Parts: sequence; structure tokens; C-alpha cells
Amino acid sequence: MRAEWDRLIERLRASRATASSRQTQESDALLSGVAAFVLGFLVSLAIFWHRTLSITGAWSVGAVAAIGGAAVAVLGFALGRVALRRELTVAGAEGADALAVDGQRLRWYELTAIALAHGAVALLALSGLAELLEASFRDAPVFPFPGAVLVGVALALTAYVCSLSGAMLSPSSISLILAVFLVIGALTAMLGATDPHWWRLNLSALGMVRNASAAAFNGTLIVAGVMVTTIARYATAALSVREPRDRRGRDIVRIGLILIGVFLACAGIFPVDAFFLVHNTVATGMTVVFSIIVLALPWLLRRISRVFVVLGWIYVLVIALLGVFFATGYYNLTAVELIAAVLIFSWIIVFLRTASADREHDPLADVRAARGEQRIEQD
Repeated sequence: MRAEWDRLIERLRASRATASSRQTQESDALLSGVAAFVLGFLVSLAIFWHRTLSITGAWSVGAVAAIGGAAVAVLGFALGRVALRRELTVAGAEGADALAVDGQRLRWYELTAIALAHGAVALLALSGLAELLEASFRDAPVFPFPGAVLVGVALALTAYVCSLSGAMLSPSSISLILAVFLVIGALTAMLGATDPHWWRLNLSALGMVRNASAAAFNGTLIVAGVMVTTIARYATAALSVREPRDRRGRDIVRIGLILIGVFLACAGIFPVDAFFLVHNTVATGMTVVFSIIVLALPWLLRRISRVFVVLGWIYVLVIALLGVFFATGYYNLTAVELIAAVLIFSWIIVFLRTASADREHDPLADVRAARGEQRIEQD
């Protein structure tokens, strides 16, 4: 029996050694999903035993799935990064990491912020799904065994997706995670606000200490700020630099984006009701820095897409018009802040993808170059 087990282990190691990097990542993610299913099923079955369950509420199927999904999402992401690091160490291929750009490496607090974003998205997404199912199957009872199976499936899918996300993390995927996290975090804060008419004040009212949504709103800003600084480093590192002037422009854009991330995190650290002057200063500073970067972009990054430059200028013009509408009393401050935030973060996400496209190899460029050389030889 021992010899057969050893032979099985050797076969698994041999197959893993011959498998491609993508196959290895898929296998690790599947193993994470299987482990999450087994653990989630056993734990939830012990919790649900001899009980008639509801879909939402305390100790319900939805609550256990959401809390367990958040924990599994963080662990799955961490295991994905650990597996990737192990694979790179064994293969000696640092370039296989999609985040290995220009010597840049993720720091521990950046990885922590991204992992927490995965956990928050899983928690809120599974909670929202449970609410939707509760509305669809109103007053329907759930028995322990099928309830445990549902929890196990939810945790397995969460572990699988987050493990792959950790192993295949790239600047573009970080931008997608940031967008989803910001939307879900903001909606959660709005739905949980103590004052249903918070929008009559301003967007920052969601983060007031006396508001029940303060933790969700301020936490979202802090984690998103750290993620923006990460995006700033990787987005600018992906840009090609051919002359010292281009390097200086890239560094200026990087510093500006990092400032936006720092200001965003500070807006969450210093709530508006407790630190009025500091909060408003960093919120205004974020908009000012964004406008300066966008307006100066064609001179700072000469190879950037002109279509993207024009898009940024339109964004700045819209924000300026919103300021005029607020000053004349046509819009309230909440509308101005909300639209400006959407414009700023959508620009950052598109900028990251534009910078990544500048770095990626274009096979059509080789074809064009070859055709050009052929024409020269013919002439």
C-alpha cells in the first residue's frame, strides 16, 4: 500500500513537471475549490444540523455562505500567490509573473489590500445573491443537507476564482478588481446608511462616524487608495521609455497617480465630520492632481494614444462644468462628487489598460516591419 501511494505521488509530480504554467494554475485552483467544498460542507452541516433554515438572516444559508466566502476568498487569493511564487522559484522564470514589470514587485500591504478587496467582493456578492433568492423563494425552508451543499458549492466557486485571480494577477485584472470593489463598497455604504437622506449633504456623509455605513465607506476608500498606488506603479512601469525626457514624464505621471491614491486613502482615514478641513483638502487635492495630469498628459507621455488624451480632456471639462452647476445651485454637492468620482476612476482604469497595451507585443507590428523591409529591398 505504501509503495502504491509513493508511485502515485511520483506520477503526480511528473505530470505537474510536464504541465504548462496555465495547466498548473488550473490544477491548483481546482484543488483549492475541492478543499473549500469539503470544508464548507462539513462545517455548515455541523452548524445546520437539526435545524430548519432560512435563506437570509442570522445563521442562515446566505449568512454562512457569505462569511465563509469572504474567508475563502482571502485564503484562495493568498494560496494562488504562494503557488505562483513557488512555481517561479522552481522554474527560475521571474518573467512568468504578469506583475514583474521593470523590477516592480508587490509589497505586503498592497497584496493585503487586494486580498481584502477579494474578500469584500465575495462577502457582498454572496449576501446580495442570498437576498435575491430570498425574494424569489419567499418563506421557503431549507433543510440541513441541501443547505450545506449550497454553501460548499458557493465556497468552492469562490476559492477557484480567487485562486486563479491570485496566480494570474496582472495590472488589467487589478483595475477590474478595483472597479468592482468600489462599486460594491459604495452601494453597501449607501444601503446601510443611517440617514436615508444622506445624499442631501454630500457623498462624504456616508463616512461620518455617527453613520452605520461609516466603516464600509471609509474602509472602501482606504483599501481603494492602496490599490490605486499599486496601479500607479505598474501602469507607469509598463510604459516604454526611449529618452530621458520620456522617463521624466513617466515619473511625473507616476507621482501624480500615487498622490491620487494617497489622497483617496486619507479621505477614508479622516472622516468629514471629525476632520473637516483635512478631509476636504485631500478630496479637492485629488481632483486638482487628476486635472493636472490629464491636461499635461500629451507632453508627459508623448506616445500615449491621442484618442485617450482627448477622452481625458473631455472628462476634465465635464468636471469643470459640474463645478459651475454646483456654484449656481443647479446640482447639489453629492451629484458633483459622485459623477466626478466615476469619471476619475474610469479614467484611471482605462489608462492602466492603455499603458498595458503599449507594453504588450503586437504581432502585426512584425508583419508591417517585414513588409517594409521587403519593399526597401525591391526598390
